[in-house]
Amino acid sequence: MVHNGQMRAWLMDSYDGVEKLRLDEVPDPQPGPGQALLQVKLAALNPADAFLAQGMYPAKPPLPHILGRDGVGEVIAVASGVENVKVGDTVGILRCDAGVEVWGTLAEKAAIPAASLTSIPQGWSLEETAGAPLVFLTAWQALTQWTDPHAPPATGSVLLVTGASGGVGVASVLLGKSMGLVVVALSRSQEKGEKLKQLGADFVFSPDMPNLRKAIAAALFPKRIDLVVDNVAGPAFNDLIAMLGYGGRISVVGRSGGSVPEFNTATLFFRRNRIGGVAVADYTPQAAQTAWKEIVGRLDGLGRRPVTDAILPFEQVKQAFGRLTEGPMGKVLVRVAP
Repeated sequence: MVHNGQMRAWLMDSYDGVEKLRLDEVPDPQPGPGQALLQVKLAALNPADAFLAQGMYPAKPPLPHILGRDGVGEVIAVASGVENVKVGDTVGILRCDAGVEVWGTLAEKAAIPAASLTSIPQGWSLEETAGAPLVFLTAWQALTQWTDPHAPPATGSVLLVTGASGGVGVASVLLGKSMGLVVVALSRSQEKGEKLKQLGADFVFSPDMPNLRKAIAAALFPKRIDLVVDNVAGPAFNDLIAMLGYGGRISVVGRSGGSVPEFNTATLFFRRNRIGGVAVADYTPQAAQTAWKEIVGRLDGLGRRPVTDAILPFEQVKQAFGRLTEGPMGKVLVRVAP
């Protein structure tokens, strides 16, 4: 394979949002110690990319930056000392600094720590592998962070997922089913609601319906909600707290609905409720590999695969981000190499 020294990439020159990204040529990245250089085939988008591009994310990488945290590619070079992958392997990327602190996958090539690379799971497509790791690792942490060691919730517990048709939402529904949970999914679209039922959601409600709390309480009676994976926040957050049972918890993943108005801490007192943030950056490479094996095994056990919403060509990265804001059903991917 010829390295001509230049690659096409979507460059972020400012913190003025993904609308300002530009497609240009830059020198190829070089694999540093412990890294492999990938010819990127597919990249996946995450809401965190758009937040980072608006300066609404903890990382402030030097500019120009290249976004993109997920992807699949072919190994075209390895640094000395790398033993777990070799040139010619096709691999997926687990959580690492790519796309966050250093250049990511919205480029023809990417230098990735070899410890964060994984083979394509048996029977999975490249598309399924490209979009799954970040959202499934996030969902796994959201579901397991309340016990030590990190164990799944008890079978028969009730899980409520907000923004259930998004990347983390779908992952939470699937993993919740693998744990034997009763899954309540919130989605505004009837069509997406039907798909969520096909994925195993026991109940699907629109967050906009009148008397939502009453409807959910009636559907679950006599159970109450044990765990929420919340991707939305916003005004509805106080309703989530009101629906929790004794000892119920909320794992906070996203805030697409904005900040929570007039949050009354007293609502947590009498049922000993807890709220906890989720940060996929907490995974060490080793912990991510361990969790990923568990995730793949659980999906295989369900006979399910990650859900892809759309695959757009590399030239249409801005349209792909547009699709992300519309509310996809699963993951939005970009095909970097035809």
